[in-house]
Amino acid sequence: MKLSEFKFELPEDLLATHPSENRDESRMMVVHRDSGKIEHRIFKDILEYFDDGDVMVVNDTKVFPARLYGNKEKTGAKIEVFLLRELNKDIHLWDVLVDPARKIRVGNKLYFGESDLVAEVIDNTTSRGRTIKFLFDGPDEEFYKTINDLGETPLPKYIKREAEPEDRERYQTVYAKNVGAVAAPTAGLHFTKEVLKRLEIKGVDMAPLTLHVGLGTFRPVDVEDLTKHKMDSENFMVPAETADQVNKALDNKKRVCAIGTTSMRALESSVSANSRLKANEGWTDRFLFPPYDFKIANSLLTNFHMPESTLLMMAAAFGGYELVMKAYEEAVKEKYRFFSYGDVMLIL
Repeated sequence: MKLSEFKFELPEDLLATHPSENRDESRMMVVHRDSGKIEHRIFKDILEYFDDGDVMVVNDTKVFPARLYGNKEKTGAKIEVFLLRELNKDIHLWDVLVDPARKIRVGNKLYFGESDLVAEVIDNTTSRGRTIKFLFDGPDEEFYKTINDLGETPLPKYIKREAEPEDRERYQTVYAKNVGAVAAPTAGLHFTKEVLKRLEIKGVDMAPLTLHVGLGTFRPVDVEDLTKHKMDSENFMVPAETADQVNKALDNKKRVCAIGTTSMRALESSVSANSRLKANEGWTDRFLFPPYDFKIANSLLTNFHMPESTLLMMAAAFGGYELVMKAYEEAVKEKYRFFSYGDVMLIL
């Protein structure tokens, strides 16, 4: 398929810049693949679509406050440092993006606020990418606490406002556990403790895996031929217990719902020879676009995504290109809210 086939007109006022008042009261479009029927519900109605023995696969990654602001030595110029991934824990070596990049060269030092935190630029990796080493003497807990205190919630760039205190809680799932993501697995943002409890009472199992969402999730596709697009690698882990839960549900012809495109990527990166889920960990750069035969999940919960994004392509691969693009047309007409803080689609 071609990139241009995923283009659609998205009015700017449909981009959600703040979360809905209550997590579980976002709107939810339910798309039935077998009949093509489209329903308009709210998220807490999700209980009606799942039953005893069904499994929801959730991504329990935890977003850390990855956006820091430092000052360059001598000039004092303000520099944004976006932490991408820790390369070496012992010497606090990190892959980062810097802005404005033209001012930052190897050997430069950056100072952060009133803290003792100083970083030295070790290497240039891309036009905006750098490898930096934090010069910090204290224990690890103190280092991470300093990052946590100084850092801002890494809201996507399209949200053109400063991060606010409520973003620390709302740009995080209620089941977030394993720190390492620089973007939230947004389909999970709609769950509340109450919805999870009610699902548990119905006998629906929550099966966690971890995929640390990277900035590549927002990277635009810039090639018309989708086979030429390369995804950024993301670190993931599928525990044995989750594989057992999912496989039992599949054997019993139950629903297995991937909560978000990140869960789906991890699942499809961990398929055994007999089309079952296997315990696995590593890095995945899987790019799922139509046509694609999904092996594990038979339902998908996912937010409404940007035109020409890899996330829209995965939703279209799962739901069927024509049906999903029709659903998006309806979402625009019905003024659904799009992207990270937006509404959600359940594809059955």
